[in-house]
Amino acid sequence: MSKTWQLGASDLRISRLGLGCMGMSEFYGPAEDAESIRTLHGALELGVNFFDTADMYGSGRNEELLAKAFQGRWDELVLATKFGILRGEDGSLAGVCGRPDHVRQACDASLQRLGVDTIDLYYQHRVDPEVPIEDTVGAMADLVKAGKVRFLGLSEADAGQIRRAHGEHPITALQTEYSLWSRDAEGDILDTCRELGIGFVAYSPLGRGFLTGAIPDREALDPGDYRLHSPRFQAEALAQNRAFVGLVEDIAATKGITPAQVALAWVLHQGDDIFPIPGTRKLGRLRENLAAMAVEFNAAELADIRARLPTAVGGRY
Repeated sequence: MSKTWQLGASDLRISRLGLGCMGMSEFYGPAEDAESIRTLHGALELGVNFFDTADMYGSGRNEELLAKAFQGRWDELVLATKFGILRGEDGSLAGVCGRPDHVRQACDASLQRLGVDTIDLYYQHRVDPEVPIEDTVGAMADLVKAGKVRFLGLSEADAGQIRRAHGEHPITALQTEYSLWSRDAEGDILDTCRELGIGFVAYSPLGRGFLTGAIPDREALDPGDYRLHSPRFQAEALAQNRAFVGLVEDIAATKGITPAQVALAWVLHQGDDIFPIPGTRKLGRLRENLAAMAVEFNAAELADIRARLPTAVGGRY
């Protein structure tokens, strides 16, 4: 999987599938750093060169994990990190912040944790409704001028916010949830990205693991797993959302592939400008995910999947 694609209008060349690193530090139950580092190293060896983290993942621990894994190897990969979601000292979520002074402080802190001089792609993790996006992106643009950041991104921004931000400084990528059961980005958001030449990075393309069939009920989740608090993972919603798993498993049986490969291949087939970043801590799962690159759907198959898609029950957050 050594082939790379251009991300947006930038000169970043990335693997079509990246690796989301959040679950290596938090949210999806206990993780072991040694196993995560083996997977990170394995990803590089398998041709993955696009790694996604954020300052709030593990309250900085995820960036420190990547620093440990990739010290001396940063020139082999494209690093994306994010700022803007605040955490309390106890780890609780404490809102969002897009103030220019916070942008500068957050970037310096990430650079220090990562042990790098420059971040390849720096995202605003969530738009701050109290701060004009032009002010936030203006501060991010100053980081580019200072050589601390190469390219800028947004996460979960709407079409109007994308346009305003792009008017202040070119935006290279939008990162937003996108999968068979989370298609909110279709329409205005994806159309705007394509009009402006902005790459689309799809997080949670496996539906936070649900579309793989690995979560038949709430009891399958660790007691500390944040999905237990997600609307879609409440008992009644989960039972109704099993219709998605049934569809994916049916397609997987027909194609002779796994449910995860169905879900990922579907996202990949929505456009060459879409870059899924499934997360996993396990090398075996990573290999399974990468095999989705070889899965083909023809136009009739894609239309059939669209026609059979159920409606998701429960909000994304």
